[in-house]
Amino acid sequence: MSNKPPSARSTAKDVFSYLLMIIMLYVGVVFFITLLWQYINVQFPDPLEFYYTQSASLIRNAISALLIVWPVFLLISWSINRDLLADKIKESIWVRKWLLYLTLFAAAITIIVDLISLTNSFLGGELTTRFVLKVIAILVVAIAVLWFYLWELRRDVVKKTNGHKIGAIISSLLIVGWIVAGFFIVGTPNQQRAIRFDEQRVYDLQSIQGEVISYWIQKEALPANLDTLKNSITGYVAPLDPISATPYVYTVKSNLEFLLCASFATDTAATSLATGYKDRAMVYPYGYGGGQNSWDHGIGRVCFTRTIDPELYRDKSQVPQVY
Repeated sequence: MSNKPPSARSTAKDVFSYLLMIIMLYVGVVFFITLLWQYINVQFPDPLEFYYTQSASLIRNAISALLIVWPVFLLISWSINRDLLADKIKESIWVRKWLLYLTLFAAAITIIVDLISLTNSFLGGELTTRFVLKVIAILVVAIAVLWFYLWELRRDVVKKTNGHKIGAIISSLLIVGWIVAGFFIVGTPNQQRAIRFDEQRVYDLQSIQGEVISYWIQKEALPANLDTLKNSITGYVAPLDPISATPYVYTVKSNLEFLLCASFATDTAATSLATGYKDRAMVYPYGYGGGQNSWDHGIGRVCFTRTIDPELYRDKSQVPQVY
């Protein structure tokens, strides 16, 4: 039979509090590093990474998580510290010792693996600014966690200290600062909504362009208007503008040339995440934005001129698939 006093046993509240705190810490650290990594990706784009929209999505996810997770972590940490001040014996409960040492173990392993990765890349001559900055980001965060929880395990829990308050203020300022920086990169919620509507408009124009080319291949003539593209078998109907619900502008310029026009709310040059991406032409299957085509646009009405190359579609078996 255990001789521990009742107050030394972990209560359901203790288990809940420490588990929640540690989980929130891990989630917060992962998303904070994710945020830092995506900023590095934006500022130092890799030429081998073609699409940049994933960085914007990950930044939004990280910001959303940190806005919820970190306040919960600070609140539950404050509650735990209040309990420790009220009852010193709680510093020796198993759930506290195990989870704090588990956190130290995870931080130490992260630092070791991070340094191994850095050394291996250095010896292989593969060091880049982008890679080094990512390694430093992980290293700094892991060392900060390791140092703080080493101090937490060694301190006198009944002695009042400003350590937690200072840690909370510094970490919160860093997170808020990076979140604000994120809005400058991905834009405000209203800007993001406008960008998504413009992306839908581009997708619609690509769809119409593909149908026009398919029509020309089958009949060797451009459709007179968008209503001509209606197909009762495939069910295709030319899409409408997602906000105004008005038809896109389609104009036949010659027997091989046509215009597609739409009104946009954003400028692709301004909404691109980095100059390394904004000047790079997107590649699509021919007829959907590729080859001669670019879908960069400014604000307002923009028209895209498309000219069909008859030599490319001499064989009618090359009809592009429209989904």
